Amino acid sequence: QVQLVESGGGLVQAGNSLRLSCAASGITYSSYGVGWFRQAPGKEREFVGGIGWRYGATSYADSAKGRFTISRDIPKNTVYLQMNSLKPEDTAVYVCAARRMGVRITAKEYDYWGQGTQVTVSS
Repeated sequence: QVQLVESGGGLVQAGNSLRLSCAASGITYSSYGVGWFRQAPGKEREFVGGIGWRYGATSYADSAKGRFTISRDIPKNTVYLQMNSLKPEDTAVYVCAARRMGVRITAKEYDYWGQGTQVTVSS
């Protein structure tokens, strides 16, 4: 049984940082690409960024470039989303998802999903 479990969300002031984690069981990140998505109230789910399975290559949405960094720890089977210089518009539920091989920006391309973690950024 595959499980993805996010952690690290919370309430922070604008300009501060958070690091989210996505720990997997039942799959290994050495064979799966991982995407981070977020969904704010009343908005559609959007791709934030992802990390590929083979070389750990990363890609980011424009909203995340320069502020967010995705990394992974293969022995711990965990992917991280480091978020710096947070803005109120980053407030959302952040969810990680996994699929075999490469990262895709479309949510429907992913096979496994976590439950999500709330990030709230106050101004």
